Amino acid sequence: MSPLAITGAIFAVMLLLMALRTPIAIAMFVAGSIGYVAQAGWAPFANFLNAQAFARFASYDLSVIPLFILMGNFATQGGISRALFEFASAVMARFRGGLAMAAVLACGAFGAICGSSVATAATITSVALPEMRRHGYSGRLATGTLAAGGTLGILIPPSVPLVIYAILAEQNIAKLFAAAMVPGAIAMLGYIVAIAIYVRVVPGQAPELDPDRVPFTLRSLGGIAPIAIIFVIVFGGIYGGFFSPTEGAAVGAATTFVAALAKREITWRKFKHAFYATAQASAMIFLIFIGADMMNSALALTQVPMQLAGVVNRMGLSPLLVVTAILVLYAALGCIMDELSILLLTIPIFFPMIIGLDFGMPRESVAIWFGILVLMTVGFGLLSPPVGLNVYVVNGMAEGVPIGESYRGVLPFLASDGLRTLLLLFFPPISLWLVKYVG
Repeated sequence: MSPLAITGAIFAVMLLLMALRTPIAIAMFVAGSIGYVAQAGWAPFANFLNAQAFARFASYDLSVIPLFILMGNFATQGGISRALFEFASAVMARFRGGLAMAAVLACGAFGAICGSSVATAATITSVALPEMRRHGYSGRLATGTLAAGGTLGILIPPSVPLVIYAILAEQNIAKLFAAAMVPGAIAMLGYIVAIAIYVRVVPGQAPELDPDRVPFTLRSLGGIAPIAIIFVIVFGGIYGGFFSPTEGAAVGAATTFVAALAKREITWRKFKHAFYATAQASAMIFLIFIGADMMNSALALTQVPMQLAGVVNRMGLSPLLVVTAILVLYAALGCIMDELSILLLTIPIFFPMIIGLDFGMPRESVAIWFGILVLMTVGFGLLSPPVGLNVYVVNGMAEGVPIGESYRGVLPFLASDGLRTLLLLFFPPISLWLVKYVG
């Protein structure tokens, strides 16, 4: 078989296994194994398996992933989310659609110490959804807002997908976090604007006037103090040079645990659950790492990725056109795969191609800018059918709301996502201006 035919067969096997509801990690591992054995034989394949798992997981940088996940789980179990929503409600309830806007603000603030989209969506939904329904918000707007707001969990640092991109592309995690801050803030502002427009264009989705709005008090302001302190300690320490991102993740997990203890809401059962949930999520991510490594090694043997990069360079296409085509592919893949699988499978293929193009910027700037674009685009899959994991999670917590209504509810936010991605694509300095202040 030709290298191109082998590559097609590898992807065909993976997609077939996915269609049969095989976990994505196993689908990639099996497809990659078949491709590897077909090209190199059994003995090289066995030698590869013997060394690959240790070579991958012996990396010190990977320890940042379970630490940031543990930090988010302590925040979830410690009751920090309720104080966030109460503060956001006191600030935004005076506006039409204010509770929905407050939910977005709460998601953004919680995402600043969580790093997980699904955890952010589920945690804020448990607090905000009952209040939104009680105040007369439609199921469509409520679930759509919370599903979209959950994506801020990976758009605002710390972000587990961004950490994975940094490891795959061998980039500085602290610089990528700095690059994501402004786009993350734009995403949050874009969602608030989308709500403001939606409640005026589509009547009946939110109350005209909320007479039962939450008053702003010093007590509600004090509720966000733990988040502010944790954020300052973690990111102030990282950018101040006091510790590395991995050490910052450990400090953040410890600080969040102390904050949870101070609120007196974390019990022994919740404490154990935080570690169990962290172990489960970390195991899932690391298993996807192994599956993607197997798949990418099989593809590397075909040399098709390198040939593809050479073809793109010889065609003389506009670099922006190439990036746009890749982002469209990411948006399509997001409809059938989760964001971590997409990154692990595609970054080893596309990253060398992007770095080889001339954007008129230093290679490091191109790598960081492309990483932010990828991060913004893979979030589409969290809201788009048929996967739309955030939509499923939030809809499952909203009794009596049809799944179709939730998908209609995220449409304004998908429009906001599209506009934001175009803005970042054509104006790279938006993503890069904070990076120059990171040593």
